Amino acid sequence: MTRVLVIGGGQNSEHEVSLASAAAVTAALREVGHDVRGVTISREGVWDAAPDAGKAGPLAAAMPLLAWAEVVFPAVHGAPGEDGALAALCALAGVRVVGSGLRASALGMDKHATKLVAAAAGIATARGRVVAASDIGDVEFGGPVVVKPVSAGSSYGVSLVRREEELLDALRTAASFDRRVLIEEVVRGREIDVAVLRESGGVRWAAPPLEIHASGLFDTAMKYDGTARFSVPAALSSAETSALTRAAMTMFDALGCAGVARMDFFLTEQGPVLNEVNTMPGLTAQSQVPRMFAAADVAYPELVDRLVRAAVVPGAGS
Repeated sequence: MTRVLVIGGGQNSEHEVSLASAAAVTAALREVGHDVRGVTISREGVWDAAPDAGKAGPLAAAMPLLAWAEVVFPAVHGAPGEDGALAALCALAGVRVVGSGLRASALGMDKHATKLVAAAAGIATARGRVVAASDIGDVEFGGPVVVKPVSAGSSYGVSLVRREEELLDALRTAASFDRRVLIEEVVRGREIDVAVLRESGGVRWAAPPLEIHASGLFDTAMKYDGTARFSVPAALSSAETSALTRAAMTMFDALGCAGVARMDFFLTEQGPVLNEVNTMPGLTAQSQVPRMFAAADVAYPELVDRLVRAAVVPGAGS
């Protein structure tokens, strides 16, 4: 039995999604026998362990909780949290944490930085550019594009722009989530996710790929309103599966990920094109990552148990 602190919530648009992940993780870890406590970070950044502690409340409340825990499970999606903020806190406290460390989390959260790492690793991404929120009025329309915040998850602020008159609104929407906006060419291909898990012994492996069936953009509404349709394992040739798995493992290693990470690809006629990386993906039993590992005969409670067993104290370079 391990003392596990599960952290949910957060100060971002993914707050409710994070609460669902945290609740599911808590229940599963208790099912397999761990001693679990939970804490929620409000949208204002206050930890519910000390709601009246003033401005110092968030950090002050964390200290006794971190001292109690043997492992921290940060089920927080988005920033601050998934961007490495919680991993850094655990590193300073010397506490083992589930998932990637500061560097990998920060790089994975930043979609532009992820593209630069992918290019260096020889993995294709959509051609695109970053503009500052203050410059969105000067952007010219050059054909269909996808507009997204550089650092946001769950497809919040993402728009598919087909006509020139739609561009400014899409840019404004993305800029409401981040001061930097990524504009990418549209990639035509099947949407395939690959999840990579690093076990406690250091061995990492990829679960069977999952295909997302969506007409148009796989946006926030479709992700959470129950209309999304998934196939797992995806109907792929052995060569396609190998190419996707190889690209996912390469990105996992290039970023320095730990725990579990989900790599989202477009499978085109030229091969896999990386869309983005999630270092703390959704973790309800019905989320994409647990679905993929279930297809590999790893049940949800076993998956989160493996993540706890693989937790390490984040190092200075992690």
